[in-house]
Amino acid sequence: MAEFSADQIEDFKEAFGLFDRVGDSKVAFNQVADIMRALGQNPTNKAVKKILGDPNADDMANKRIDFDAFLPMLKEVDAMPKGTVDDYVEGLRVFDKEGNGTVMGAELRIVLSTLGEKMSEPEIDALMTGQEDENGSVNYESFVKHILSV
Repeated sequence: MAEFSADQIEDFKEAFGLFDRVGDSKVAFNQVADIMRALGQNPTNKAVKKILGDPNADDMANKRIDFDAFLPMLKEVDAMPKGTVDDYVEGLRVFDKEGNGTVMGAELRIVLSTLGEKMSEPEIDALMTGQEDENGSVNYESFVKHILSV
C-alpha cells in the first residue's frame, strides 16, 4: 500500500476539513467518495461503499467518520489498479464502426448513461461539451485523454 508523505497527509486533512459541515471534525459517509475525488482519486461508488463496509442508505446519510478512519480508506483506494489511456481507448474501439478513430456522440452518450456506473444527463453533457465534431462524431482517443486530464 502506498505511503503518503507528512505534507500530503496535512493537505488531505485540510481538504477533509472543508467537507465537515457540522464542525465535529467528521464527514458523512455519503461525502467520502467526493472527498476522495477531490484528492485526485477516482474510485467507483461501489468501491467506496465496499470500503465503508456496505452501509445502507440511512447509514450513508447519517453515519460520520473522522480523518483517522478516512486515511486508511484513501490509501486503499490509492492502491487500487488504475486504468490507462490505452485501456479506455481499447474499450471504446468496439464502437468504432468505420475504424477511423471516432464513435458517434449519440452512441457514446448511451454507453455513458447505461453501462457500468451510470452517469446522469447533466454529467454526460458536461463531459461531452466540445467533444463532438460537425458530424456528431467523437475522436475517442482525444476524448479519453481529455477525461483523464481533468
